[in-house]
Amino acid sequence: MNILITRPLIDAEDLMGKIFSLGHKIIHIPTLKISSAKAEPIDANQYNAFIFTSANAIRNLKVNKQDKGKLCFCVGAITEKIARMSGYNNTVSAGGTVNALKNLIISSSQINEKSKIAYFCGDNISYDLDLELKREGIGTNKIINYTSVKITDLNEENKKIIENHPPDIILVYSLRSAQSFIEIVKNYSLYPIMTESTVMCISKKVANIFSDKGWKKIKIFNPGDELLQLKEINL
Repeated sequence: MNILITRPLIDAEDLMGKIFSLGHKIIHIPTLKISSAKAEPIDANQYNAFIFTSANAIRNLKVNKQDKGKLCFCVGAITEKIARMSGYNNTVSAGGTVNALKNLIISSSQINEKSKIAYFCGDNISYDLDLELKREGIGTNKIINYTSVKITDLNEENKKIIENHPPDIILVYSLRSAQSFIEIVKNYSLYPIMTESTVMCISKKVANIFSDKGWKKIKIFNPGDELLQLKEINL
């Protein structure tokens, strides 16, 4: 199959290698540029726990008085893996959704109304986790430590690849990435080609964007389950 991946290379490299090893072809068209935000380092001792909803939040972490034993709530297995690779050894993972992460934090025996949590995230989020936790009486400080900018340009080489070898599968990992990708499709008159592809979306919200724009073949996946779903589609 021809598989189009929209994630930045640093997030997609491992998956791309696995997909390639299975004999599939890859078209890499990143739709977001991730950059570190201008933020002062925080004092880890001020917080009982950290929240990470993406690997980018961990990569752009700026912390004084580092504590690798700090309790870290991670949205899913991949984010937890990056946290552990960064040296954190007290991590817990939710089921891959922010709502599951919220429930995990609320039910944790290590968190109470006196706790203070640092929530590291990007400048564009689709779910106000900090506000939801505050409603539950959990003190949460949202810290924006990275930014995302849409990429809506498509080079001539990739345009020709898509026109000559349309993707069978398109992998999309965020609401903002979906919006950026659809802008590319519109700007380069690729609708007739792209809407025939199966688009795999990270959430129902993302899936709805593609459904509204004419895609018929849409699937929802959890990060880490991509290869399993690809095998099922390829049967």
